[in-house]
Amino acid sequence: MSYLDQITSPTLLLDENICRANIKKMAEKAARNNMKLVPHFKTAQSHEIGNWAKDYGITEVTASSIKMAEYLSGQGWENIHIAFPFNPLEIPKLNKIAANQSISVQLINAKTAKMLVDQLEHPIGFFIEIDAGYGRTGVEVSDFGLIEEILLIAKKSDKLNFKGFYLHPGHTYYMPDIPAIYEQSRNALSMLKNKYSTEYPKLVTRIGDTPGCAVMEDFGDIDEMGPGNFVFYDLMQAALGGCDKEDIAVCLAVPVVDIKKDRKEILIHGGGVHLAKDVLVDENGVKNFGEVVYLNEHGWTIPESRSFLKSISQEHGIIKASDELMANIKVGDILGILPVHSCMTADAMGEYMTLDGKKVDHAEGIAH
Repeated sequence: MSYLDQITSPTLLLDENICRANIKKMAEKAARNNMKLVPHFKTAQSHEIGNWAKDYGITEVTASSIKMAEYLSGQGWENIHIAFPFNPLEIPKLNKIAANQSISVQLINAKTAKMLVDQLEHPIGFFIEIDAGYGRTGVEVSDFGLIEEILLIAKKSDKLNFKGFYLHPGHTYYMPDIPAIYEQSRNALSMLKNKYSTEYPKLVTRIGDTPGCAVMEDFGDIDEMGPGNFVFYDLMQAALGGCDKEDIAVCLAVPVVDIKKDRKEILIHGGGVHLAKDVLVDENGVKNFGEVVYLNEHGWTIPESRSFLKSISQEHGIIKASDELMANIKVGDILGILPVHSCMTADAMGEYMTLDGKKVDHAEGIAH
């Protein structure tokens, strides 16, 4: 039976071959630059996809929350890093994970470091997150006083072990000059490495963002990369130049429930609860919540004439259709929608279906 015969409601399709190719390509880029690839699993959030990653030499992963770290623990990872300023209210959960799983956290203030020193029951590692221009979170790159205060507090415990510096240049998502952002990031991490490597000879520097990791080839002396979205990619990454649309490994299969020929619009069962509400806006102010692909027995094809999701509500989506699509569509058909933001779409859907009709787990899904 074709996977298409199983679809009666919005279903997130996963092309394993494309996903594996994306992982392989990034692993090869890391190897070319003598870097370790530690992918951020906030995108995939899947044990099965984690097993695929291991086939390409990946031994450590990154999580965005203690909940995700709980889900990923016990799966054979050498270390799980929580790349979010650590919430000290979750120290009891951290202790429980650390009893059986190597884990590290991210620190940006002295208060949390002190609470960890006082309450840790098992050894953990920590990175100091650095802000070198993004402005969302992290210790200012020039704030050596705070960096050294955190390091001094950590020295009071044999359970809180410094691993290095982590930097997420998230402004690569909305500032066009990615090379300039990466020069800033490289310089910041190199300066910190030079300043602290005598005292901490094993310290590593890690950078984590998909646009930069996908586009750049010069990472300087950065030791590790931790992109996440690259396993699936999406329309946002394609717009940023990090991938082609053919590299997008997921699409939302949606049933067609009505057609308005006079308006060239198609109503689908697929809305914000399935895709989230990330949007691309073109130079004319036209909103794009996802683009139509044609499903077939082997996956999907990208049509030459573009049709796109012009608006969404909770369960509804309205497609602005091309002449080609209008000539061939009928109520009861199933279309594919390439997501604007695959991380949020996967989180909203909670599981995947492969092109051979198998379910793949997701941390937020029923399978878990």
